[in-house]
Amino acid sequence: MQNAGANPVPWNKGKLVGRKAPLKLRDIWAIRVRLQLRQESRELALFNLAIDSKLRACDLVALRVRDVRHGIAIAARATVVQRKTAQPVCFEITDQTREAVAAWLDGSCVPGDAYLFPSRLRRSPHPSTRQYARIVHRWVSEIGLDSSAYGTHSLRRTKAALIYRRTKNLRAVQLLLGHTKLESTVRYLGIEVDDAFELAEQTEA
Repeated sequence: MQNAGANPVPWNKGKLVGRKAPLKLRDIWAIRVRLQLRQESRELALFNLAIDSKLRACDLVALRVRDVRHGIAIAARATVVQRKTAQPVCFEITDQTREAVAAWLDGSCVPGDAYLFPSRLRRSPHPSTRQYARIVHRWVSEIGLDSSAYGTHSLRRTKAALIYRRTKNLRAVQLLLGHTKLESTVRYLGIEVDDAFELAEQTEA
């Protein structure tokens, strides 16, 4: 009899999984303000880092304290090795994210060699990507968005999409996402499709 745990069935097998929409600025602030008002320091730090880092879910949940804190200060930049590509990627940590992470660490006393976001379940040292996905769905649902249209990649794509719209610098976005090929960035952001719709909306027949 085959061990069910040896070859787990992918969660998306047999499902139609489309490209998840990035958050808009008003959505980012709606979620952020809710977390601030509820004083959810752990989730606020997680949300802000997800936006800033543009990391895949597997890399975000596996961040360690030492990845973002040097001594007693939260770093302005961090570098991690991506699990999917085994290549390093650098990301910025903005002032508000550094404040959120510092507040979380000060209140939780997580040691420097530990995972930044320890799991609340004993069987796992850090949250699983499935647990993180549930948190993301809750965040977007609470601000009135259709959670089926969003996922963990929404947070990875959000800042990258904002940067591309403002600068049209595809190479910079490629570096920030840690893609090895420019074509991957084009597909990931859905640039051709989005640009086509934008042109269509600006054209009167």
